[in-house]
Amino acid sequence: MKKQTKAIRTQTPKTKYREHSTPLFLTSSFTFESAEQGKALFEETEDGNIYSRFSNPSVQEFVDKVCLLEDCEDGVATATGMAAVFASMAALLKSGDHILACRALFGSAHQVITQILSKWGITHTYLDADASEADWEAAVQPNTKMIYLETPSNPGLDLVDLAMIGRISKKHNIIFNVDNCFASPALQNPADYGADLVLHSATKFMDGQGRVLGGIVVGKKEYIKELRFFCRQTGPSMSPFNAWVLSKSLETLSLRMEKHSSNALQLATALEKHPDVKQVKYPFLESHPQYHLAKQQMSAGGAIVTIELEGGFERVAAFMDALEIASLSSNLGDTRTIVTNPNTTTHAKLKPEEKQALGITEGLIRISVGLEDIEDLIEDFTNAVEVSVKSDILE
Repeated sequence: MKKQTKAIRTQTPKTKYREHSTPLFLTSSFTFESAEQGKALFEETEDGNIYSRFSNPSVQEFVDKVCLLEDCEDGVATATGMAAVFASMAALLKSGDHILACRALFGSAHQVITQILSKWGITHTYLDADASEADWEAAVQPNTKMIYLETPSNPGLDLVDLAMIGRISKKHNIIFNVDNCFASPALQNPADYGADLVLHSATKFMDGQGRVLGGIVVGKKEYIKELRFFCRQTGPSMSPFNAWVLSKSLETLSLRMEKHSSNALQLATALEKHPDVKQVKYPFLESHPQYHLAKQQMSAGGAIVTIELEGGFERVAAFMDALEIASLSSNLGDTRTIVTNPNTTTHAKLKPEEKQALGITEGLIRISVGLEDIEDLIEDFTNAVEVSVKSDILE
């Protein structure tokens, strides 16, 4: 079966009630048929559910679907995307280890690496997204345990060559960990390029409608086994209700990402032609510095577009206030178009020099392009640009 069919047809076994849509197992715990079964379940000589912090049928259905979509062996679902990021590192790294990462990261991931892991004696080295294979090779240290990256990155839409990092990771026996949130498994599968772990903030495109929080890490069984132990003891478990919502959402992921990508490309193309927009960045625009890499490892460009306006925060505020359709929020991945200014929201805690290294300027705007009519979106954004220009003139 193709992936779209698997995403729709994979679900928990039918109960005696013969339901067509998968049921919701909204329970904190599970009963044992006997004391002997309880003993066997805790000794792990028998498979089964004990407590929803450990496992739950609704959660497992979601995990199974993502494993199929990402071509991975096993997985663990978490309460949030950042819980997935943290667990993927904390479960597999120890004091004295070194993590090699792309500099272009989501703000909270950067804080985990620089402020939390560093307390445990875990060091790191950052490289730019466009660093060469020789640069990555040279950065590998004897104690390098993991390479971590986002591609495309948040918010700068920088890309990293997955095949290149896959070669280096295999050569040096390093865990290759990829945040695939922006592309989603509908557009990119890092495991096909050698990634050992693939994680997502399921809050974003996997849900797709801004309803629930969730995260997931899928990958090779040997690493997921350690991750499962870590999560079982520390408790960042996904709620069964959220898992049920997310599992149903995966049935339409491919269709939604196709429309998101189509709308994003058309909006990016229109804004790139506007004389009052300083810069537009989108992976499938030919002007993107890594356009050919994007075409090589992604089937479409995704939903995220960034633009830059001259005039600092005042200009950005005038632009955002003039939007009539788009929502102002730090979230992304919704059916509704969302706009934010990373400099003052998602990456506000970064130091000025860190923002500069990532290209996060005062005038940068991240657009999560939704599923509205594209003509309406183009009109709304074009009008907002022009209103912001007039506000500059009036001042």
